[in-house]
Amino acid sequence: MAKILIIDDSPADIRFMTEALRPTGHTVVSISDALEAEAVVERERPDLALLDVVMPQRNGYETLRALKKLPAAAGLKIVIVSSKSAETDVKWGLRQGAADYLTKPYTPEQVAALLSRHV
Repeated sequence: MAKILIIDDSPADIRFMTEALRPTGHTVVSISDALEAEAVVERERPDLALLDVVMPQRNGYETLRALKKLPAAAGLKIVIVSSKSAETDVKWGLRQGAADYLTKPYTPEQVAALLSRHV
């Protein structure tokens, strides 16, 4: 089973994603402060990170770039999960190094499909 890290400032979004992941049997770790991302990745060594874009203090794109520089995140796949759904937003997220882009709102089936592609 894989370890999945959720990085999102919304408790409701963390709860919804955790519930969508529950049937998969994967281990889920979540944080609501993007500034903690590097320390948590170093400590937890997740296989996949699900990263929101719109967050206070440091947005998802900045967090993505910071994680890409981290040796502990060398094999980490990062998926942007955001309500920013314009084509330019998706292209920008992928250009920043995201493995995939999932727009909110999403369904548990979309999460399962995402996992089948990346885990």
